Amino acid sequence: MKEQSWNIHFAEYGRGVSMFRTSKTRDLIVRGVPEALRGELWMLFSGAVNDVATHPGCYAELVEKSVGTSTLATDEIERDLHRSLPEHPAFQSDTGISALRRVLTAYAYRNPKIGYCQAMNILTSVLLLYAKEEEAFWLLVAVCERMLPDYFNHRIIGALVDQAVFEELIGLRLPQLTDHMTDMTFFSSVSLSWFLTLFISVLPIESAVNVVDCFFYDGIKAVLQLGLAVLDYNMERLLRCHDDAEAVTSLNKFFDNITNKDSPLPSTVQQAPVGNDGSKSQVTVDITDLIRESYEKYGDIRSEEVESLRRRNRLYVIHTLEDTTKQNILRVVSQEVKFSAGDLDEMYELFKKQHFLSCYWSMSCPALTHHNPSLPYLEQYQLGSEEFRALYCLLSPWAHCSSRDALALALATFRLLDENQDGLVNFKEFCCGLDVIYNGSFTEKLKFLFKLHILPALSEPVETGSPMVPKGRTLSKEDLMHLSRLDDTRNSFRLIKCMVYASILLFITVSLPGLSQDGVIRKSPERGKGKVDLQAYLKQWQDELLKKEESIKDLPRINQSQFIQFSKTLYNLFHGAPEEESLYRAVTTVTSLLLRMEEVGRRLQGAQGEGSPPHTGTADSTPLREEEEKEWSFAFEQILASLLNEPVLVRFFEKPEDMRAQLDHARAAQLKA
Repeated sequence: MKEQSWNIHFAEYGRGVSMFRTSKTRDLIVRGVPEALRGELWMLFSGAVNDVATHPGCYAELVEKSVGTSTLATDEIERDLHRSLPEHPAFQSDTGISALRRVLTAYAYRNPKIGYCQAMNILTSVLLLYAKEEEAFWLLVAVCERMLPDYFNHRIIGALVDQAVFEELIGLRLPQLTDHMTDMTFFSSVSLSWFLTLFISVLPIESAVNVVDCFFYDGIKAVLQLGLAVLDYNMERLLRCHDDAEAVTSLNKFFDNITNKDSPLPSTVQQAPVGNDGSKSQVTVDITDLIRESYEKYGDIRSEEVESLRRRNRLYVIHTLEDTTKQNILRVVSQEVKFSAGDLDEMYELFKKQHFLSCYWSMSCPALTHHNPSLPYLEQYQLGSEEFRALYCLLSPWAHCSSRDALALALATFRLLDENQDGLVNFKEFCCGLDVIYNGSFTEKLKFLFKLHILPALSEPVETGSPMVPKGRTLSKEDLMHLSRLDDTRNSFRLIKCMVYASILLFITVSLPGLSQDGVIRKSPERGKGKVDLQAYLKQWQDELLKKEESIKDLPRINQSQFIQFSKTLYNLFHGAPEEESLYRAVTTVTSLLLRMEEVGRRLQGAQGEGSPPHTGTADSTPLREEEEKEWSFAFEQILASLLNEPVLVRFFEKPEDMRAQLDHARAAQLKA
């Protein structure tokens, strides 16, 4: 009977793309599309028929290219294949499963931004029941990219927007429910699957296909109408419910009792509704009657009104998602750092703003080119090296040195924090780095600086600018000794600064207090003036060694050029400090002490070597041995122990930094920068 009515309609109004859409067409859709015509009409109303005509052979090519590929999307597809209408005979064999796999994999290959999301398998399964494989593919394209935009991604923004529209329509059309419900989020939690699967996941399949008929004809408007009709039909039951769980149970029972008297599906699929006690339920609702009621009561909702509500609610939904993402990120990061909740909140806003500034000013910035909405929330906002440098220089208390040195230190910090070496730093990594600088102990800060200088960023050959040191060549101890004897007529402060830059401070003082000529370290009588509890620091160091023995043990030794740069960085950090001169002299003392310790070690090695058999190598061994003698390096423990012996250095690194002032400055200067 239905098919005959459609044939009459075709004869009167045309068939295919030339068919006129009239009120009679909608009446026929509401009554349900015949099984034989369902695929044809879905293709027509969705516009997929045009895609097939304009892309001949495209699907076959996509299948050929995507077959055998292994991605996150294909792994998820394989996981969900056997969950797609498992009760239907079509998907109880390899034929149906293979077709479903090809369609989903081809689409994931065609549109990697969407890839694959849950609910796509359920929708595609229904499409394959009534359309050929290639047609089902183009129907999926129409749904995901035109009819339900932004639905099938990991943030499902489109579905959340339509849920907000649905809530607003409930308030306008069913005010009794909104007055009764104290929390409107109930409707969102219940209706999400209605929108994502077009009621396929909650209705029996034989009834759900009638909903899909209306969706392809009227779009999301049909789903909104049906949702209102479902709530209206169950109004009295919902008003009697005492909590959300009871309301959900009532709706589930209602959906189980919906039937389709015209469905030709076999009994293995279409089953009579069964109550909780095992007896067959007596109260049933025909899907055709429910859809007709939805059009009669709520058919006056216009598509233009729906689009207007979508636009109005989209900003609210995105803001809510952003706020949720922010809270999740701050909750995770707060467990790793010592910053207050307020400081973390402001740092997040600055970090996010820096991300968007970089995306706005450069279409090729790493944060934009590598942006993937499917990544975890911690990876949504990231900074490349240039953006990181800008924000680091605004927030770090170590960024007050000269422009060139600050940028070099920022680059080294970026490389250290970029643990996966993808050229991007996320908010958690950024905060962990700043947390060491602001809240770390003396040992933690020193280790952080040490690790910065064993990276390539700050370990490049030092350029002293001296004509006696060729560009790109590192300084040996002989160079340092020679430079320490430069003409005293030069400006003494500039000379000292230059010497620290190259670590030539190591030999400003030939003989230091507390260090005898025989290389034995004595205790200086001035050490007690700083009132530094060395025992406490040694205990702290011991505790860290016990907790992180492997990480400290694995730290490589710092070589000659790296140590020179390390000394230069220390000087830059001290610039402008109240005790700048004392800090400078302390660095001189420490670096000289370390070198004398290294000399003592070499003497001991030489004394042990004298008792060994004479070397019988070739003549080429002499230059090699001389070169080896010029090389020197230090372990982290040596540097830590030496710096702990200087109270002024300990005070500098343990001095609390004013994070609030830095944040205020960064907010004012970020846009200007």
